[in-house]
Amino acid sequence: MGTFEAELYTEIMPITCGNFIDLANSGFYDDIHFHRVIPNFMCQFGCPYAKDPNSRRAGTGGPDPGTTFKSCDGTTYKRTHDGGIPDEVGKEEQKLTNAVGTLSMANTGQPQSGGSQFFINTNHNSFLDWFDRQTESAHPVFGKVNKGLDLVERISKVRTRNDNPLEPVKMISVRVH
Repeated sequence: MGTFEAELYTEIMPITCGNFIDLANSGFYDDIHFHRVIPNFMCQFGCPYAKDPNSRRAGTGGPDPGTTFKSCDGTTYKRTHDGGIPDEVGKEEQKLTNAVGTLSMANTGQPQSGGSQFFINTNHNSFLDWFDRQTESAHPVFGKVNKGLDLVERISKVRTRNDNPLEPVKMISVRVH
């Protein structure tokens, strides 16, 4: 379908970005399919089970438990028993809204449950902001698409069944330079 690029907020979100960079540059995201696509909302990606676009486990996986990565400030972190990373919420400079084109960590709502899955907002979803008290959602933004947002919009409008694209949309490669 094409290519898009994103900038990462490495200084504001060093843990989340360090985790993403580690996974991307190790090839973790290569050949994974978008497993959840909802028009005027978001496109979700990053579950290792989604290498099979028809997997019933798509949306439930993450990085290997206990593995380590370096944050963008040089600190080494160990992923939890289920592959989660520390939450980056609570600081004033981290109040980044889930605006159109932003990359945001997917999680279960439980502390440290974000791991490899993230979504790209195709609408301004402020109710997902960790600092918006309308809901208990807490999805920290860690980057933004800065080239190819039209492609993300096209992905968000593919035909789906239960939010899963009928015709699989595969990410060939993700790298951070």
